[in-house]
Amino acid sequence: MAAKEQRASNLIWIFGDQHRAQALGLAGDANVSTPNIDALAAEGVTFERAVSGSPLCCPYRGSLLSGRYPHKAVPGHQMQLSPDLFTIAQPFKAAGYSTAWFGKWHVDGFQEREGRAAFHQIPRERRGGFDTWIGYENNNAQYDAWVHGHRGGEEVELQRLAGYETDALTDVLIEHIRGQAQGDTPFFASLSVQPPHDPYVAPPEAMGRHSPGRIELRANVPPVARIVERARRELAGYYAMIENLDVNLGRVVSALREEGLYDDTHIVFFSDHGDMHGSHGQFRKTAPWEESIRVPCVVGGGRRYEMKSGTRSDAPINHVDMGPTALGLCGIEVPDWMPGTDYSHHRLRKVASGVEPDSAYLQLVVPTGHGDSVDRPWRGIVTRDGWKYAVLEGQPWMMFNLAEDPFELVNIAHNTAFRVERARLQKRLSEWIDETGDVFTLPEL
Repeated sequence: MAAKEQRASNLIWIFGDQHRAQALGLAGDANVSTPNIDALAAEGVTFERAVSGSPLCCPYRGSLLSGRYPHKAVPGHQMQLSPDLFTIAQPFKAAGYSTAWFGKWHVDGFQEREGRAAFHQIPRERRGGFDTWIGYENNNAQYDAWVHGHRGGEEVELQRLAGYETDALTDVLIEHIRGQAQGDTPFFASLSVQPPHDPYVAPPEAMGRHSPGRIELRANVPPVARIVERARRELAGYYAMIENLDVNLGRVVSALREEGLYDDTHIVFFSDHGDMHGSHGQFRKTAPWEESIRVPCVVGGGRRYEMKSGTRSDAPINHVDMGPTALGLCGIEVPDWMPGTDYSHHRLRKVASGVEPDSAYLQLVVPTGHGDSVDRPWRGIVTRDGWKYAVLEGQPWMMFNLAEDPFELVNIAHNTAFRVERARLQKRLSEWIDETGDVFTLPEL
């Protein structure tokens, strides 16, 4: 199909759950092949220091949608995002965009002790104001995914997706793209899939390419038999899930090209948080180590002559920055209720709208109490010049110089030889707490 006349830029978010930044071909991980993500990065910009400011599903998603920090949106697991808060849908709609959400939501506050969240039906007034919303609260069964929602004014009844979740939801997004191509209205759409979240199950063709015995573990996985065995077993499925997600990104790109929309559409590929997979002897998320907080963030697509291509940015983009950056990519003014930073100039050929932060703020406001999860609140920062500092209430916890120690093997949080640097980092952390209206008891140094 020939390209249509120039129109306002569309934007698509594509993100999985628990996908750490290290698990990409472009990041040098020999275990996984991600040609479509790599190609998006080659034509776009990769934010190499992107983080999950709260490495837990619900708080991250609350911040992504509302543009607010977790303590002002969704502070903990299975807590509800207030329907009184605006979401990213409103400024896009005010700018004349159609808006759509497909997939995992996980901000309606459903308590899974009351039943399976996949069957929980979210009232329309708690679907973020999207014109189209086809999704589910939570689901941990990739071959038994259920969705409900609405398209325009019509409700979509609860129904089981056919096949594997990522494939089926991508089908729904592609159908939506083809429908949008028939009109002139610009669109914002989000594809939010559960994989590569555990359980680590992918389609057979992907699973068949990975076996535990061939997995190369990261250098910070300790040689403890139970940890190594579990990490290898789970990573085999994890990498297969990522490769399936990569294939589906390729399908979306192909559909945009077929409809003549690719040059008019920004694609942002990212994740809500990472997965420890045995690093430092830990599993899953909620911790401030790199494998938990560091996420992919690639911005591609769009009119190439207006873009910076094949670049890598050291900007510390965080969850509250995703909304402002998305709006900036489309030339839409960022509303004052979004405190984050617009990093769109790292992709667009335009001047920055203000001074960028020197660091990103990290939080675990309300611990889950789950196994393989940090069981107490913490706060931290990761700086643009390569330092990380995290504290428990009243107690220094972690301090790493990532420039010399990327695997975080040398914790210097309690080494007085680094007291000056520790004081500098704590001062900056204190400023973040004040600037965001947070409350937390810092250590006495």
